[in-house]
Amino acid sequence: MSLVSARSAYLKSAAHQPVHWREWGDAAFAAAREGDRPVLLDIGAVWCHWCHVMDGESYEDASLAGFLNEHFVCIKVDRDERPDVDVRYQRAVQAMTGQGGWPLTAFLTPEGEVFYGGTYFPPEDRYGRPGFRTVLGQVLRFWRENRDKALAHAASIRGAIAERAATRPSEVLTPPALLAAERRMLAFFDPVFAGFGSAPKFPHPGGIRFLLTRWADGGSSESLLAARETLRAMARGAIHDHLGGGFHRYSVDRQWMIPHFEKMSYDNSELLRAFADAAAMLDDEELRHSARGIVRWVKEELALDGGGYGTSQDADIGPDDDGSYFTWTRDEMAAVLTPEELEVAETQFGLGTAGVMPHDPSRNVLFTGGSSDRLTVGPFDRIVAKLREARASRPKPFVDRTAYTSWNAMMASAMLRASAVLDEPRAREHALATLRRIGASEERPDGQTVRRPSRLPHAEGVDGLLEDQVFTAAAAIDAFETTGDSGWLDWSVAIMDATWDAHHEPRGALRDVARERAGAGLLDVGQVPIEDAPVPSPNGVAAEVCARLHAHTAEPRWSERHRVLVEAFTGIGPSLGLHGAAWCLGADWLLNPPAHLVIAGEDGDPLADAMHEAALASAVPRRVIRRLRPTDDPESLPAELLAMLSGSGPAGYLCIGTRCLAPARTAEEWDERLREVTRKPPG
Repeated sequence: MSLVSARSAYLKSAAHQPVHWREWGDAAFAAAREGDRPVLLDIGAVWCHWCHVMDGESYEDASLAGFLNEHFVCIKVDRDERPDVDVRYQRAVQAMTGQGGWPLTAFLTPEGEVFYGGTYFPPEDRYGRPGFRTVLGQVLRFWRENRDKALAHAASIRGAIAERAATRPSEVLTPPALLAAERRMLAFFDPVFAGFGSAPKFPHPGGIRFLLTRWADGGSSESLLAARETLRAMARGAIHDHLGGGFHRYSVDRQWMIPHFEKMSYDNSELLRAFADAAAMLDDEELRHSARGIVRWVKEELALDGGGYGTSQDADIGPDDDGSYFTWTRDEMAAVLTPEELEVAETQFGLGTAGVMPHDPSRNVLFTGGSSDRLTVGPFDRIVAKLREARASRPKPFVDRTAYTSWNAMMASAMLRASAVLDEPRAREHALATLRRIGASEERPDGQTVRRPSRLPHAEGVDGLLEDQVFTAAAAIDAFETTGDSGWLDWSVAIMDATWDAHHEPRGALRDVARERAGAGLLDVGQVPIEDAPVPSPNGVAAEVCARLHAHTAEPRWSERHRVLVEAFTGIGPSLGLHGAAWCLGADWLLNPPAHLVIAGEDGDPLADAMHEAALASAVPRRVIRRLRPTDDPESLPAELLAMLSGSGPAGYLCIGTRCLAPARTAEEWDERLREVTRKPPG
């Protein structure tokens, strides 16, 4: 029953607790049935502050642990390792209480059905919440004395999440649907502090990318304003780690000043794509600076030798901490900087102003009042370097270097995009090494990939998760466009064909787990993910992947699948707004033609290579990039591509829909073609 041998860092962190924790699985539920005991399910993560607080307050208490061990079967789940378990039990508790989050504390029947739940419970009654001891006693009495009501309640909760997961009838997509989605996003834009909504405030990088695409296609300047100002506000705010690079998970306030300090791989990969896209589109050095910072943080903290990326960096160094690694007192700065440098730092970072930590007014987060690229101008870069060096001597929050397939693929895609925009060849090589590692050690004979919750090459993982499949397929296309190696395209095709066979529902959507996957409790309740929570919707990403595969292969099944996936959610997608951005981006490919950027020329030819790099760094919406070589198999190429190879010398071709521009024979002509189809920002 010990968690010492668990693969998850979160489970390992609880191995010393006196609670007799079990990992999720049939054995745990069999023990509950044998003892006729209810199940306590704790779902959390190693980066979760309140998970560690509840661990310290309750699960490390010997008397409370004794009560749990006697009367309950206790299961602990890492939400990063088991998103399939997390999503179902989050929705069950949300259906019951209207709230979810981590830690998730649910009480289950021995069959795994939820009859009561919540999130964080203090050990005793306080904060307007019942104490955990009180809750445990009440739950146990209810289970023993009102068994029929508990089972009936569990059945109603199962019905509620099954109804929510039901797919809706398909509807034909028309342009007003995306206009409605755009307007819904803009309705939440904060014109004072930027971002969307009030507090807490999350980044929503997918929504930003969609709004940029809408503007680039000739849309309203409101979309550009919302996207650009949100990126700038985040870049200048304390949600941005101005010393170490990268972004914290969210801001607890409206002004982007007080962050929840954990840094997530999936947040930073999508923010990197958003900052890189915007930097390319707007030619904005401040946004490039923030993108470079993300790349630096990934290289220093998450990148694994030989390929792969870790999962997260904790917010704190202990349950009683609140971001002390990332915050500063004036005295701490004075010990590092000269008096002149301290004066500059106080002004630039706003010490003693809006960035004061609520629990300790002597500590400040770092933010900039103006453009964050000032940090690399003049003497201030020396100040930043000194503060970075001093911070490095502090106890560092734990970095979880577990490598998950889906998040690794997301980061690989982002690093490939950033490598072109920022001219970061090392980021490109590591991204490609990551994808080679996924392909070599995680691909099964049927084309599926395995979610490997360990950095060990042969560790047994959790398979059959949709997000692993589609994010890897998307990254494989990115690798194909980056390298021109058709093996990457073939791999993407194989993954998506296998995914369609294993996950496709009769009414069009893709299930989050493969149909044949068995499991305890609510795992048999099908889920068809369309909301971006917390990662982009796998159904939305799958739609875009199918569109890209059709653009590259011209095979009809990909356009058919693209339409099916988009129109399965036309009735709900626009209303999701910011939480439906991945679907919106997939739908955009259905309504608007892609831009084919084709470069013909041998490998190593300076002109062809330069054109290829320019295409990769471009800001053209719905880009499809193809590198043609004289040695390519002519039978594998459509007739129009064969014609592009027939000319003498390197050339660049750009076509959108039925319109093709004149071939470019020089780098200057190619840049001119790219500018011709790229909207220029005002001012």
